[in-house]
Order: sequence, then C-alpha cells, then structure tokens
Amino acid sequence: MSKIYQNLVNQLNRLYRHNRQGSIRTRARYYEAMLRFCRFLAERYRLERLANIGPKHLMAYVAYLQESGRAPSTIKTDLAAIRFFHDLMPAPRYQLPGNESLALQRRSSGGVDRTWSRDEFSRILAAALREGREDYITILYLAYYAALRIHECFRIDTATAARAIRENAITIKGKGGLVRAVPLHPILVSRLELHLQTTPRGHKLFVPDGVQTHTAIQQLQAFIRTTRPYTQDASSPRPLTFHGLRHTCAARWYQERIAAGDTPYAARKAVSKLLGHGRDDVTRIYLASLREPRTTAPLPGGDAPSKMNGQKEGR
Repeated sequence: MSKIYQNLVNQLNRLYRHNRQGSIRTRARYYEAMLRFCRFLAERYRLERLANIGPKHLMAYVAYLQESGRAPSTIKTDLAAIRFFHDLMPAPRYQLPGNESLALQRRSSGGVDRTWSRDEFSRILAAALREGREDYITILYLAYYAALRIHECFRIDTATAARAIRENAITIKGKGGLVRAVPLHPILVSRLELHLQTTPRGHKLFVPDGVQTHTAIQQLQAFIRTTRPYTQDASSPRPLTFHGLRHTCAARWYQERIAAGDTPYAARKAVSKLLGHGRDDVTRIYLASLREPRTTAPLPGGDAPSKMNGQKEGR
C-alpha cells in the first residue's frame, strides 16, 4: 500500500468516524466506493489531500469506470458516495460537477448491448498489429475467446500460462476470490506459447519489468480509446470498451449452448460459471445483445477474425 494512498485513507477514516448520516449499510457501501476512488487518486494523480478533489478528477474517474465496464447504476452510486464525503469536508477546494456534466449513460435494468461486431474486432487487431503490440493482440483474444477481465489478463504469469497449455484450460482467480477454469480456444494456446518464448520464468506475460500493473492496464485502455474512432462501426451507438469483449464472448457461449440443445436457463447457468459469478440477473445483462437481431453478429465460435489488408497474425 503506497504512502499516498494510505494518507488518503487516513483522511477518509477521519470523515467516516465522525459521520452518523444514512443507514449503516449505506455508509458501508459509500466507504467502500470511496476507498476505490482514493486508490485511483493516489495511482493516477498522486493526490495528497481529499480536500483538493476537483472536477478533472471526477471526470477522469467516470471515464475510467466506463472503460472498465461498470454499469451506469454502479457509477452513479459511486459518484453519490464521493459527493457524500465531499460534503463532509470542512473546507473543500472545489465544487464538484453534477451528473448532467459527466456524460453518464442512463440506468438500465436490462443491460446495455456492449458487444463488438466481427469487423470491429478485426479492426482493433489490425491496429495492434500495426503498432507491433503482440501483447495487446493476445490480451484482446483472451477477452474475446475466454471472457477474461482486463485485470485478470494482466495477472497471468508464466506458470499460469504453462499450466493453461498443459490442461487446455486457463485457471483464473476472479472477483471475490472465485476460481474458474475456462477452456482454451486453439488461438489462445498458440498465443500463450508465443509469449512464453520471450517472457522470463516467473514473470508476468503482459507487464514489462519496471512497469506497474495498473500502468500497463491504463496504457491498453488508452490504446482502445484512441483507436475507437476508426475501430467502431459507423453510426454504432454501442459503447466500445474492453469489457465489451467479455459481453461478446458471453453471447457466443450462450448461443453455442442453445444450439447444442440447452434450455435458456441451463445455457445461462453454464455461461455464468464461465464468467466467474453465480447470479442469473448479471448473466442476463451480459446477454443484452441477444434481445434483438444484430446486423453484424459476433463470430459464432470457430474462426478467428481476419486482420485488415490480409495481414497474417504476428508471431
């Protein structure tokens, strides 16, 4: 735990101890949200005083949460927590902007279609290839074919990759400490073999020496943001984020289970296990794209998207 983050937590704890507003459950939820915001402030801005939180910090945090695939309802609750503690500060330096200034999506109980089309995925692979980012290509494949979260990808080390190749399934520890094993698509086997050839034993596959994990994650997110204007399908209203690749994979898994004869409930249950959670309502959010036909559907499973201009996959 960094000294800057610990200092922010100490300031937060002083506010928390003297607060009696709201229910115990609400205070606990807001405190947990504020802890995450403190970590973001420490890592991204090295901010030392909570009283110095300003509009730029809030806008950057909203963008970060959206890039991470957080639901609009979750983001709005987190913003409410930040404003709650901001109001408790004796002398805050800035006034925080309202939600109407932060380009928030509307709440949706049924979920938002976040899936990528086949063409969109092909375009971003081509962009990564042009920049020589073999690591980005593999990470994108891990989300597209194994539904890994972005932090789960960057946690993979040589031991995890070698075991995945031996077992033809990658074992990942996800949110809440839940461990799941996801079968490996043949493309992922060859991609992991590629990185094992160049990564020293015991090191992480996608985090270079001397670079912090959160920095490597932010660099990939920045790459997706900068390539989005020419990656996204014309006139597409869908948010194009890394987390959307996880939605794309979930939709494909569900369609495969239905084609194999599963009932919708059994298919959702199987997908839920592969995603690393046990809530049917959450799985339904991931399957929002299946409620109406898409003009450009995700790949049904077998073949990998071809890259632009007939370029071969980098080795």
